[in-house]
Amino acid sequence: MSRVISKSSREMQERNAAQELQDLHQYLTFTLGGEAFAMDILHIKEIIEYGGVTEVPLMPSFVRGVINLRGAVVPVIDLSVRFGRQPTQIAKRTCIVIIEVSFNGEMQDIGVIVDAVNEVLDIPGQDIEPAPAFGSKIRSEFILGMGKVNQRFVIVLDVNQVLSLEEMSVLVETDVSRHLDA
Repeated sequence: MSRVISKSSREMQERNAAQELQDLHQYLTFTLGGEAFAMDILHIKEIIEYGGVTEVPLMPSFVRGVINLRGAVVPVIDLSVRFGRQPTQIAKRTCIVIIEVSFNGEMQDIGVIVDAVNEVLDIPGQDIEPAPAFGSKIRSEFILGMGKVNQRFVIVLDVNQVLSLEEMSVLVETDVSRHLDA
């Protein structure tokens, strides 16, 4: 009988371990305005040094411009301004993180400016708390959750909300209309 229990117990442990691996996600962590943020690594295409950003007239303040990435025009978003903060001050560790988002069934590359990229972390699903309903300095729909890492919290961003091309295109149109009416 103990043999049946131990076999069943071992199978249960194996299933639990498999579930934990399935619940484990990798996140790229970065700093922005002194706070720690994270994005699911599956959205990250590459990280490049800041530079070569061409400003585009009549764009909202969160659109810093565009870059030429191997022949493709990639819009660059200042994540700090997108969150309603001051523009990112360009420094030695400032990077552009190239992120892939889906728009009308197609993948689109968008660059986001961050103060510094830190590391890739494995954060188990059970270590991500729901987003707070209040008290955050950014819109709650931008936050997927609060990841607990080494006794501190990392704000896990919902890439599809933060970089919603539908919402940003409406903001661009509104901004252009406002400039043309002035």
